[in-house]
Amino acid sequence: MIKFSFRALKAQETEMTEIRERLARLVAFPSVSGSDMGAMLDWLTAEVAPYASLCQRLPATAHCAEALLVRIGEGEGGLVLAGHLDVVPVAGQPWTGEPFTLREADGRYYGRGVCDMKGFFACALALLPQLSPLRAPLWLAISCDEEIGCLSAPRLARALREHGADGAYVWVGEPTLLQPVVAQKGITNLRTVVHGRAAHSSQVGQGASAIHAAARLVAAIEDVMRELQDEGQLDPHFDVQHASLHVGKITGGSAINIVADRCQFDWEIRHLPHETFDALRARVAARERALEAQYPGLRIETTPTTATVAALQDADNADWLALLGAHLPDAARQYVAYATEAGAYQQAGMQTLICGPGSIRQAHQADEWIETAQLSQCARVMQAVIAARCGGA
Repeated sequence: MIKFSFRALKAQETEMTEIRERLARLVAFPSVSGSDMGAMLDWLTAEVAPYASLCQRLPATAHCAEALLVRIGEGEGGLVLAGHLDVVPVAGQPWTGEPFTLREADGRYYGRGVCDMKGFFACALALLPQLSPLRAPLWLAISCDEEIGCLSAPRLARALREHGADGAYVWVGEPTLLQPVVAQKGITNLRTVVHGRAAHSSQVGQGASAIHAAARLVAAIEDVMRELQDEGQLDPHFDVQHASLHVGKITGGSAINIVADRCQFDWEIRHLPHETFDALRARVAARERALEAQYPGLRIETTPTTATVAALQDADNADWLALLGAHLPDAARQYVAYATEAGAYQQAGMQTLICGPGSIRQAHQADEWIETAQLSQCARVMQAVIAARCGGA
């Protein structure tokens, strides 16, 4: 016979009520990347203030949105709960309800950001009132521009080190179905502009077609990706085992009977953890120079549109992985191709893992959802890890 503890069930109900209340508040802020985050950060600051020994708002800059760094307790090291509260747009998506109003049905919460990744921080906020004095600090590192390039993560990492978080374990709460992710690819977005020479289309020899040259360069970019595969530049841990070079958008020309003098395309490089962006970029740059030599009057300019988001390497994480794994007995190490802020924290010298409630398959989708059971499990694991790493939970 299975016996249920009434006290345990009541505690779990209270826990879920606390999580739901905070998740509802977070979802209600339409925090689409690039919008004003002030009201949401004002609410967050007020929410954490009774427990915080440090609450620092990192101001917006020309390149970064405002960010928030919180410390609960004193001392050095400890545990960092890191991630973002900006979300992708909902425009044009077939939502069946209001995206910025939390809905509950069939054991799921629905709303923009519930899994990516406001649910993780709702769990953290719900736990704060339960903390007793800590022997090592608990940190919250919250960005608001992850969806447009992980822009603030490097400066949050620097701020953590400035305030004594050297040696902290960093827990990036992106949705992984609570499986520990130990490695991710890095990413850089780029824009290439091909400048040609216009002419009447009946006199093609007088011009230099930017569109034709761009088409050759797009094909050359794919060729570089195939060369990497042929050379064995692979990591079998990833579902796509090689670096990805992908052109996602192209435009050019002014009329069908004019040799195009301009063509532009946007593309990306997703490099494996053991590779560098610079090495892959150099391969494509060599193709650009070859095309310029082949077509007199042609000029090609390629510039990054985002800073390189650092890859996360499966390295220097053994102690943190052992601690997290002790509270996730069925966990299996994962490798992902999508980018997160984790690499920035690892580059700052902190043991870093990605692990959060919900599935990446629901992220960015209409009617984004997360199972309530995943949030409950996340809260229990988080409470146990805080107790083990910082004490007081």
